Amino acid sequence: MSSPLTESVGAKQVEIVIDGAERLVPAGVSVAVALLLARADATAPSRTVFCGMGSCYECVAVVNGVPGVRTCITPVADHMRVDTRGTGNDA
Repeated sequence: MSSPLTESVGAKQVEIVIDGAERLVPAGVSVAVALLLARADATAPSRTVFCGMGSCYECVAVVNGVPGVRTCITPVADHMRVDTRGTGNDA
């Protein structure tokens, strides 16, 4: 699965799963960037990034089953699973 955004980057791509949907994203980007690229699709999650350096915890998600991962400082990896619906910070 690809989008014009990921095709235009021209870099090697990796496949990740975001909230159950397979996505192709450029290798080497952060999970937060992958989420922003996926947002171009109407079914993509609406997580956002504020600080972009891991200080504010607004971008946390469950990554490969680990809750509370700061997506802005976590690089994507092939076959990574990201769940934005459960952040791990839920009270």
